[in-house]
Amino acid sequence: MTKAKVFKGVTDSQQKLIEYWCGLRDSRGSVRRDSMDPGQFRSMLASISIVEFDQAGNGRFRIAGSRLREIFGMEARGRQIEEVLGEHGEAYCLGLAAALERGAPVGGVIEQEDGRLHAWVRLPLAGPDGYLSQVLCHDELVRPRARKDAPQAGQDRMTGGQGIAA
Repeated sequence: MTKAKVFKGVTDSQQKLIEYWCGLRDSRGSVRRDSMDPGQFRSMLASISIVEFDQAGNGRFRIAGSRLREIFGMEARGRQIEEVLGEHGEAYCLGLAAALERGAPVGGVIEQEDGRLHAWVRLPLAGPDGYLSQVLCHDELVRPRARKDAPQAGQDRMTGGQGIAA
């Protein structure tokens, strides 16, 4: 594995999850799904999902934590990405694809219409065959931190999404 900068996460939970993932890398830099011990990140399970891709490139949520219903608006487990995310599925898949292509964590922050922030991280996982075909996802809604340049109450504010992949 190269000495490229590894995305460290946005929230404390994401940072801990990425550190755990990094500690499990094998000599090729891969992490096998069966080496992950959910007990090591038990407090985060409600925000965790695993997306698995078949040979045709179709992604399906194998597992999806209970807090993800708030983000997705429905139960995702067992469903195809497009079925859960509709028109946002393509953007969601970009993070998944980046994690699989790089073999490294990627993540970012997307500002929601209600002002909350959606902090996301994607960690590639190797299946039983050793190929990267699964992605462990952590998605969390957080309150934005006050910024010095933030508009005062009553001022207009533009919202938009911003993804950060490192």
